[in-house]
Amino acid sequence: MLILVSGGSASGKSKYAEDLVVQGPPGERIYVATMQVWDAESRRRVERHRAMRAGKGFCTEERPVHLFEMPIPAGAVALLEDLSNLTANEWFGPEGPEGAEERVLSGIRRLKAESACTVVVTNELFSDGIVYDRETADYLSALARLNRAVAAEADQVYEVVCGIPVCWKGA
Repeated sequence: MLILVSGGSASGKSKYAEDLVVQGPPGERIYVATMQVWDAESRRRVERHRAMRAGKGFCTEERPVHLFEMPIPAGAVALLEDLSNLTANEWFGPEGPEGAEERVLSGIRRLKAESACTVVVTNELFSDGIVYDRETADYLSALARLNRAVAAEADQVYEVVCGIPVCWKGA
């Protein structure tokens, strides 16, 4: 099963995704952390997320790039946090944008195929009305294509708005 959870910044999407995993099928819970820690703000975000999932039985796998190489225990329940960071890391990383979308999508497809349930968190970054430089606009276009591709393959798709999940696909 593949579930996509989207929402804006601080919308409650991470908490909702964690709740889905905790209430989901039994199995080893894997938190796939994609954020690269660059500064004090990113360290604070990581610590906040660690505190949110404390005591919930997650094993954390740091995977900022090359998700497709990650070992996946059979029957695991995986939470990928998040597609936006993973895409940015692949897009702006040493291998660059060429093939970045396929690297990301192949990793998600592998997670879906080998786990009992995969929950993918992504960000809604497309409503701010800002005109970005070409490189950032190209990344956002890639993320939009990946969001659509994952949503198309997902069994369930949710958007979290003000802490309220809205189901767009599935039960």
